[in-house]
Amino acid sequence: MTVVRNLLGFLSKPSVRYSAGALILAGAAGALILWGGFNFTMNATSTEEFCISCHEMEANAYAEYKETIHYSNSSGVTAECADCHIPHDTVGKIFRKIEASREVYGNIIGKIDTPEKYEAHRLEMAEREWGKMRANDSANCRACHSDFERNIENQYEWAQINHKKMIAEGKTCIDCHQGIAHKLPNTKQMHKQIPESIDYKAQ
Repeated sequence: MTVVRNLLGFLSKPSVRYSAGALILAGAAGALILWGGFNFTMNATSTEEFCISCHEMEANAYAEYKETIHYSNSSGVTAECADCHIPHDTVGKIFRKIEASREVYGNIIGKIDTPEKYEAHRLEMAEREWGKMRANDSANCRACHSDFERNIENQYEWAQINHKKMIAEGKTCIDCHQGIAHKLPNTKQMHKQIPESIDYKAQ
């Protein structure tokens, strides 16, 4: 307690060597440097190059993603890792970076460093990501697909029916659109037979 009391006393005393203006300018400069460093770090660790810098992601998640429409499509717009997996707001980004420390630890101990290990944990990882998306109403999906609710009448009939049903039931994008950027986990749901013809109007 003595150390804390002495530190607080030191911080509360006026400076006898520097003017208030100099101290304010020094504080402002320090804050700008810290803010710039913070933003640089946030942006550098949100790039696709950083995300796939570990073998686990490059050989698995990224390889799968390159085979999907989010990587190559007629619009020419490519969704990168951060577009889907990192919140777009500052507070959300900070919490995501803190959470990422678990992934760094997993990389160090080799939790998913082989294809077999990756498959063994695929369902766990997928459910964690789906849970995040449900919790924020698929905010990252909506950041790009921002006008789908306003343009429902311009969609294919099957899309209109299912999107209207989804909205009425309070569901969100990820409840239906799973496996669009990465392979789905091997679950019982994967083995369900799709009917040859579905009467969507009857649903």
